Order: sequence, then structure tokens, then C-alpha cells
Amino acid sequence: MVTDQQVIEKAKELADLLAKTPEVARFKEAETKVNESERVQTLIKRIKYLQKEAVNCKHYGKTEALAKVELKIDEAMDELDSIPVVQAFQETQVEVNDLLQYVTVTLANSVTDRIIEATEGDVLAGKTGSGMAAEKSRGGCGY
Repeated sequence: MVTDQQVIEKAKELADLLAKTPEVARFKEAETKVNESERVQTLIKRIKYLQKEAVNCKHYGKTEALAKVELKIDEAMDELDSIPVVQAFQETQVEVNDLLQYVTVTLANSVTDRIIEATEGDVLAGKTGSGMAAEKSRGGCGY
């Protein structure tokens, strides 16, 4: 039997491997460029300020002022999204998220397949041996 702690240790090893992938390297590089860009940082500060202003407008029921602030936020966000270093950062975020999603799905599918195989089930049908036997005993064909 394997303990939970052993599984956690293997997960940490996998995390170390993932941290060394080209996708993560590109993400780190893009993040550095975003953090070093004065234009980006100025826009981020402006957006945060405007968001606080929007909360205040909403709190005090100033709907007309809120609409104007929300328009300014949208404009600032559009400007931010048009900056090449921000676009590169967003693309690398997607790459890293896709990689993590792929690893997660692979792990889940692999565990499911191992369970099915261990119960002499049918991996292609996605049924465990006990599930197939129960279905067969109810008059089904096991599929």
C-alpha cells in the first residue's frame, strides 16, 4: 500500500518538473517584463483606483457616475490588453493553465483506468469488473 504522504511527495516532484518546463520559463519571463513595464504598472494602478471609485459610486447609489467610471475602467483595460508584453503574458498564462489541465486530466484518467483494470473491467467501455458483473446479473450483456 502507498500512503497519502508518499503520493504528496510524488506530487511535489511532479510540481518541480512542471516548474522546469518551457511553458513555465516563458511565463516567468513574460511576468518579469510586465512587472518592469512602467506603462503597464501605471495602467494597473489606474484601474485599481477606478475600481475603488466604482465601488464608492455603487455604495452611494450614484448610477450616472458609476457608468462613467465603468467606461473609464473598460477603456483602461482595453489599453492594457493592447500592450504586447501584456498579450505575451496572457498567452503564457493560457499555455501554463493548459499544461496543468492536461496533467490533471491525465492523472484522473490514469487512476480511473487503473481501477478498471484492477477489477478486470473494460477500460474502453469505462466500466469496472463489478459494474459489468452487476449489469450482467440484471440481464444485461455487461456493456
